[in-house]
Amino acid sequence: MWFSEAGVEGWRAEARSGWGAQPKYSALAIATALTLRSVFSLALRQTEGLIGSILQLLGLDLAVPDHSTLSRRAEALEVARPRCGGKPVHLLVDSTGLRLCGPGGWLEEKHGTKRRRAWKVLHLTTDADTGEIVASVLTDRDADDGSQVGPLLDQVDGPVAALTGDGPYDRNDVYAEVGARHPEAAVIVPPRANAVPSAAAETARTRRDAHLRCIAKRGRMGWQRASGYGWRALVESDISHWSGSSAKGCASTQPGAKRPKW
Repeated sequence: MWFSEAGVEGWRAEARSGWGAQPKYSALAIATALTLRSVFSLALRQTEGLIGSILQLLGLDLAVPDHSTLSRRAEALEVARPRCGGKPVHLLVDSTGLRLCGPGGWLEEKHGTKRRRAWKVLHLTTDADTGEIVASVLTDRDADDGSQVGPLLDQVDGPVAALTGDGPYDRNDVYAEVGARHPEAAVIVPPRANAVPSAAAETARTRRDAHLRCIAKRGRMGWQRASGYGWRALVESDISHWSGSSAKGCASTQPGAKRPKW
């Protein structure tokens, strides 16, 4: 492991004008520490010790951010997201539940006490071609999947060729959110088993009407092959990988810092 010259020069925060205390560490320093924390699954105090050991071994005269600073700065840290290029992307959307464990988790496991579990829902958008997570939203468990399509699309830069999701995304507002932002994008969502065509299906066929017509003609398996619905398995794989790598829970107890940053 080594620090580049740019990293050493950018470790200290630049002076800012205005009221308030001056930051001591740059966003680069905080992001470096939190990245090492995530890679090695460390607590904040352990991260502080690891950074100190690395700087000492490299002979760098740089200050070490303490665990309190890392916790406080993580809440407002902005991390650059992957940028979509000029080519339209195929987006895959899905969600997963996250159980939040507080200080009483050990007592519950040791003594079998029961209390109401706290849950969050993580909504993800994945690029079907690269497998990169390009957007994420963390909500309470009461938020449904379809309502988060708009906030997810707002995080995506560049044109969208298609959006694929499972059954819960079969809603009029999902089609409306995609159409408002990307009129040419396809919406690949399996209609419900009891779905019926719209009243204007014969004169002004919607994208959902086209899906229903294809299913009636080819069956659901034929529709999946024709529409490319099988790509959805990729986002399920990403969610499984993410859940496994973060099985110990959220990295912070602060509400703002619980929001995933990819």
